[in-house]
Amino acid sequence: MSRVLLLMPTQTYRASAFLKAATSLGLEVVVGTEQEQVLAHLNPAGFLAVDFHDLEGATDKIVEYAQDNSLQAIIAAEDDGVLLAAMASDALALQHNTLLAVRSARNKYQTRKALAAAGMRTPEFQRFSITDDPGQIADKVSYPSVVKPLALSASRGVMRVNNVDEFVVAFRRLVDILDSINSYAADHDLQQILVESYLPGVEVALEGIIQEGELSVLAIFDKPDELEGPFFEETIYVTPSRLPKEMQTEITATTQEAIRALGLTTGPVHVEMRINEEGVWILEVAPRSIGGYCSIALRFGLGTTLEELILQQALGISLTSTLPATPASGVMMIPIPKAGVLCEINGVEQAKKVPGIDEIRMTIPVGQEVVTLPEGSQYLGFIYARDEAPEKVEAALRQAHKQLNFVIMPPDEM
Repeated sequence: MSRVLLLMPTQTYRASAFLKAATSLGLEVVVGTEQEQVLAHLNPAGFLAVDFHDLEGATDKIVEYAQDNSLQAIIAAEDDGVLLAAMASDALALQHNTLLAVRSARNKYQTRKALAAAGMRTPEFQRFSITDDPGQIADKVSYPSVVKPLALSASRGVMRVNNVDEFVVAFRRLVDILDSINSYAADHDLQQILVESYLPGVEVALEGIIQEGELSVLAIFDKPDELEGPFFEETIYVTPSRLPKEMQTEITATTQEAIRALGLTTGPVHVEMRINEEGVWILEVAPRSIGGYCSIALRFGLGTTLEELILQQALGISLTSTLPATPASGVMMIPIPKAGVLCEINGVEQAKKVPGIDEIRMTIPVGQEVVTLPEGSQYLGFIYARDEAPEKVEAALRQAHKQLNFVIMPPDEM
């Protein structure tokens, strides 16, 4: 039986999907996480505590484990584990991306440099230190621009600025966010800020798998809601894309070019990009699969999950199918309308009755504090829809969301 090491932080949304996929494929799973598990003694070979900060130390621990428990693949479920997966896979001579390629993709500044060096379309960009005085550097920036962290996800800390005053406020706000983070991003990534020129246009995402450097496209998602700032909260993803076939061909070709520029050769990839009259612009190339619970929106063949495809590819198994299981599908990441404490969630049963709705999954429990962007990094939940056409999927997601009512109160009013 093949054994796979899944690297995932304890707070991940992805654990269940990957574990179910491994079970369906008859694989033995080792969960590698940053904390010792209470029940690990019941299955010592099934858990491995590793420090995602200490790449060399964690790699040594994985290699030592593999001496008695052979591993056939190492997969990172989230951004936090991609560097360790690359280093440990290299040490064990397993299929992997190089550490340099993963570092370049993980760091938005290094991604920009790699794409620019390859002659690809890229916005103007500059990197600053969090110790810089924004008032002293504001005149070095063209407007509008986007201020963003180097290695965070879910649009956290990303802000559009239209003038000097907004830049100063946003820069200081991002510094506060970075100071507060307990992250597994490389420490130096938390000490720097990227500023790049704002790109107008529509936004799309691509989900794919790389095999021997070649991209297999699994889905191109339209994002029908405008993402113009000042913050960039993601909401609806719908596939298949309604863009012209010629544009979808350009999206695929541009993604393939970016993958080569970064040196990625294997595994899942999630790409964010903008499209305007000048063409396709790469925003981010993440060497991992789509985040949160969004992968539930994707089914292939007779019901194969994205996680099953990722495991099959990592183990050198022929992919079951990359054809969509339904004509159209989508997900809505339910935005947080305001900060406070979540007191009530109403209308869920009514929302489930909307034609086309497949599932509604709430992820923040009542009684918990909710935080809006740019400081926040969570959604209230996820709505999933499937139908005969992307237009119907989008309409179902919007109608279901209208049925939901979230009562959020300031902590001092409770």
